Amino acid sequence: MQTSSNLENSLSFDDFKAEVLNDYKIAVTSRECSLLGRREVLTGKAKFGIFGDGKEVPQLAWAKAFKDGDFRSGYYRDQTFMMAIGELSIQQFFAGLYANTDLNEEPMSAGRQMGGHFATHSLDENGNWKNLTKQKNSSADISPTAGQMPRLLGLAQASKIYRHVDGIDTINFSDNGNEVAWGTIGNASTSEGLFFETINAAGVLQVPMVMSVWDDEYGISVHAKHQTTKENISEILKGFQKEKDTNGYEILHVKGWDYANLIETYQEASKIARVEHIPVLIHVTEVTQPQGHSTSGSHERYKSKERLAWETEYDCNAKMREWIVANGLSTDEELSALEKDIKKAVRDGKKAAWSAFINPIKAEQQDCVNLINTLATTSSNKNFIAKLANDLAAIEEPIRKDVMSAARKALRYVISEESTEKQTLQNWINANIKANNDRYGAYLYSESEHSALQNVEVVPTYSDDAEEVDARVVLRDNFDAIFSKYPEALVFGEDAGHIGDVNQGLEGLQEKYGALRVADVGIREASILGQGIGMAMRGLRPIAEIQYLDYILYALQIMSDDLATVQYRTKGRQKAPLIVRTRGHRLEGIWHSGSQMGGLVHLLRGIHILVPRNMTKAAGFYNTLLESDEPALIVECLNGYRLKEKMPNNLGEFKTPIGVVETIKEGSDITLVSYGSTLRLVEEAAKELQQVGIDAEIIDCQSLLPFDLNHDIVKSIAKTNRLLVIDEDVPGGASAYILQEIVETQNAYEHLDSKPQTLTGKAHRPAYGSDGDYFSKPSSEDIFEKIYQIMHEASPEDYPSLY
Repeated sequence: MQTSSNLENSLSFDDFKAEVLNDYKIAVTSRECSLLGRREVLTGKAKFGIFGDGKEVPQLAWAKAFKDGDFRSGYYRDQTFMMAIGELSIQQFFAGLYANTDLNEEPMSAGRQMGGHFATHSLDENGNWKNLTKQKNSSADISPTAGQMPRLLGLAQASKIYRHVDGIDTINFSDNGNEVAWGTIGNASTSEGLFFETINAAGVLQVPMVMSVWDDEYGISVHAKHQTTKENISEILKGFQKEKDTNGYEILHVKGWDYANLIETYQEASKIARVEHIPVLIHVTEVTQPQGHSTSGSHERYKSKERLAWETEYDCNAKMREWIVANGLSTDEELSALEKDIKKAVRDGKKAAWSAFINPIKAEQQDCVNLINTLATTSSNKNFIAKLANDLAAIEEPIRKDVMSAARKALRYVISEESTEKQTLQNWINANIKANNDRYGAYLYSESEHSALQNVEVVPTYSDDAEEVDARVVLRDNFDAIFSKYPEALVFGEDAGHIGDVNQGLEGLQEKYGALRVADVGIREASILGQGIGMAMRGLRPIAEIQYLDYILYALQIMSDDLATVQYRTKGRQKAPLIVRTRGHRLEGIWHSGSQMGGLVHLLRGIHILVPRNMTKAAGFYNTLLESDEPALIVECLNGYRLKEKMPNNLGEFKTPIGVVETIKEGSDITLVSYGSTLRLVEEAAKELQQVGIDAEIIDCQSLLPFDLNHDIVKSIAKTNRLLVIDEDVPGGASAYILQEIVETQNAYEHLDSKPQTLTGKAHRPAYGSDGDYFSKPSSEDIFEKIYQIMHEASPEDYPSLY
């Protein structure tokens, strides 16, 4: 079921008629799916429904302009479009509604996202790129309103990079940058900052982006008069209209029920964006929403009778039907017969999807019932176990929770018994736990051969006469090696281009590699992240620079909801190996010395979080990541750029391993664990501790996500029997995470002779004054005294009290 995308060639009347009727068939099919989908939710077979009814006809027009290689970044109303480009069948629609975990049945997300969230497969089953120029592409949707916007910017910018940067291998990714990135959004969501930030950035960058606003005048129950100045988004965006010798947008207007004009409008928008790389905004007005916002409510509660009557009259499918009959392309009787056939096809597709969803679970249910009944025959608790089997068998439409719950409860009745039947049930449970871990938990990180964890360490090497240089020079020259080695690599951020970043880590590189590869951008962190996500989704290797760690908070929602979940929410069928570069840790002032590591560790699962202690280690992380297919955040030490480091002679080649700690000083009395800038204070304190007879072992975490995969820290604790985690973050921040990893995951409690402790920053951020850091975050004196107190408690005679 796919609509033609080539109306530029003249068609015979018969061909034209057939194409129009095929479009109408898709529109009616989509509407019937929405109507039946709502009923499936209300009867309990599906948990939630949010549908694209009312947007069918504009999406048909959009599909005709959408070409192979193009990308969609939309929201949960675009089902008709996905049907029209041949990427969503009736059965797949309902598979998404039921959350089928089989990727073959539900290719959008294998049941990990609600229905209405769409994606195509950019990767094969081994995590390798498919040829994106030979297919129509949809980046995986997310639910947060306007969250699709930043990524859209990057998807469009990729075309500009591919068109204008020489040397990139474009096979699989681009045909001379002729691809358009198409975005969709509801009118209410245009009130979000992410919308305005992205709109402005696309106008500045002049990228091939076409933005459709589906305007039905409401945001759930809230009318546009409460959402948008003048109740009209294109009216207030007039200032973005492109004029002679300016950048900007072309802004087009069209009514959502006007089939012929919709087709013309989308063809015009496609040509402008594709050929001229000028962004276009299409304001699609007079759109309806026949079933309201979602299955959670009824629009009759907030729309007037007059509005509801208007929506019935101007329903896009009804108006298209009128147009077809008025132009002699079909008759009322013929269309009625077609509609009847479609209703049956949708019902049949729904039944097939339900069978594909429920039958495997019923098979598991029956297996489990049989195993429990067999177990009952050998147990003294036969009656209790048999009841579990009977209760499970009585469930007509089970879910996997029902099955696993019964099986696990059955084991409780045979705790003290041993039998072959018990072992068989245990094996079955373990096998199902493994299978369900794959169904519901796989691909948080890459599982391909390109995983960052597959990279082994390559140590920096040095000439005998290696020069001691400012550390930022090591970083700069390594970036130079990277851009020479990888034509698809690029970096962009505030002050990253002309001045070579605020700390000169990119000094001179824009002049050498051009303003598209080493680029300045505006102060707009969320869309900087979006540029990186979109370009990474299209095969480029972007490095998105956020000037300071504190400002990551502006982009945190996009990092958490979009970037961190790409592989997970597509079950490994899309990736965005974006590197986010920032600098932070200790300096001065509330907003230049924050340590959000605890929050980042919890909110960014799915992204590697790397905390190198110096610039050589940081450079090694960049080299590692560029050989992998995963996203990461690298936090460079803000106060380390002017410190001296030796210049390696294998720039671009040495690699810092991810998830591996490093022991930077061996000792026998206590294990000290830290990261980043604080390590220098730990080293200073350790030297002073040696003067009073305390020999500390120092371990650099290097990466927080993942953390010490080899469990090297517990090996140290087995030797020292004591542990202190030193962290500049607030109490209970990253230190709590690190302590749990060491004590609980690594079972370090078995080796401890003293209470494991943390030394953190204060709950407040540092004041600006020169003493702000000293009295707010761990100082070398704090570290010395904390360690001395631990040793005093262990041996008061050897270490008398300081105070």
